[in-house]
Amino acid sequence: MENDLKFYMVHTSLDVVDEKISAMGKALVDQRELYLGLLYPTEDYKVYGYMTKSKVKFVMVVDASNIAFFDNEIRSMFQKLPVD
Repeated sequence: MENDLKFYMVHTSLDVVDEKISAMGKALVDQRELYLGLLYPTEDYKVYGYMTKSKVKFVMVVDASNIAFFDNEIRSMFQKLPVD
């Protein structure tokens, strides 16, 4: 049952990614990589999003009970991904 909840959170977060990107406008999306920030917070997990210039979407699920990540640390982790 726990795995079903995790898959649901990631799936829902992808919908939030699409909503955030469409709200930003096409010109902004085409210019640079996009850190989308916190997408889906729950008591147990926090879900963050990122999209590359080539429109590859990444979703990071972080256990909220053990570690308190700051927004700039999550952004830095996404920017270190080798996506070229």
